[in-house]
Amino acid sequence: MVDLALRMLLHDRMRFLITVAGVAFAVQLILSQVGLFLGLVRNSSVIVRHIPADIWVTSRNTPNVDFAQTFPETYVNRVRSIPGVARADNLIVTFVNATLPTGATEGTVTYALEDFRAWNLPWDMESGSVEDLRRGNYIVTDASAARRIGAFAAGDYRQVQGVRMRYAGRSRGAVSFTTTPVSFMDYRLVQQLNPDLLSGSTTYILVKAAPGADLKALRAEIGRRLPHNDVYTARDWADRSDAYWINNTGIGMNAFTAVFLGVLVGVVVVAQTLYTSTMDHLKEFGTVKAIGGSNADIYLLLGRQAAVAAVLGFTLGGLMVLGLRPAVAALGLQLILPMRVWALVGGGTLLMCVLSAGLSFRKVAGIDPGLVFRS
Repeated sequence: MVDLALRMLLHDRMRFLITVAGVAFAVQLILSQVGLFLGLVRNSSVIVRHIPADIWVTSRNTPNVDFAQTFPETYVNRVRSIPGVARADNLIVTFVNATLPTGATEGTVTYALEDFRAWNLPWDMESGSVEDLRRGNYIVTDASAARRIGAFAAGDYRQVQGVRMRYAGRSRGAVSFTTTPVSFMDYRLVQQLNPDLLSGSTTYILVKAAPGADLKALRAEIGRRLPHNDVYTARDWADRSDAYWINNTGIGMNAFTAVFLGVLVGVVVVAQTLYTSTMDHLKEFGTVKAIGGSNADIYLLLGRQAAVAAVLGFTLGGLMVLGLRPAVAALGLQLILPMRVWALVGGGTLLMCVLSAGLSFRKVAGIDPGLVFRS
């Protein structure tokens, strides 16, 4: 039965290739859109997830980590006095403008701390040393910024907020959802660059709990002592940042629409091809029935044809997506495809093709076995 299924499928090779190509296109569309969606969402909170803080204190109703608002920096002392707090430090996240060699200006999201090592920022240095940020007018900018601000290297100079700054190095992997360049500067230096907004103020308090501390109770106590701030666990804060971009930019709907179109294309191509193939082989199916085969046997044959198209189409579509990765990376984007996504899309492809083959079942069920003797 398997040989018969393959022979019928390969009888018209051009049609078979079109079927596999249609499934491959659908798989490629689904995987690339899901991968881009996961990559963009990851960018929105990648820095939050690399900071080893257990609790984040924010100003009230801050929507995501990039859109920070200020509150008095002395609030950190209230947090440090709470039993169960191992460490608490102020973090400033703000936008600063850098003047490019061309004379244009480019905004950067800047993270400012007094001790970057304590909070694992930046977690990957391509060149230079983050320790130099304590030496004066130094800045570390992520290597991904080169697409926006041009080539730069440790030792180069730029005007930042009108002040001549020297690059202490380049980090890797620190990106933002909006692709705005990410930089790191000393906490006091950032306050000096924008004194009207940041003098005596911070935008976040990072809290590390002592070993064995009850995180839920600690969060409640911080909230009690800072009633005009919001207090999140690190995971809740990262999820809130992700949800903001998903709900306010339409990328979730865009990804859903692309996946729907991919499934639609796959269903239409496979259903049309298998139905046409069924019509072309009515006599062969009639022969199967005439020699004792049942409708179930023919359904199984059609299902196997659909499975072959699904496996080949999924393999080809997956290879196309893997081939796209370098080009996507060159644009500063990522295709993130965990194994569970591959498994889900693979299973979905098989289900899509088998269900598409079901359109031929009704035609097959009505075949008269005597058809073979009337020709």
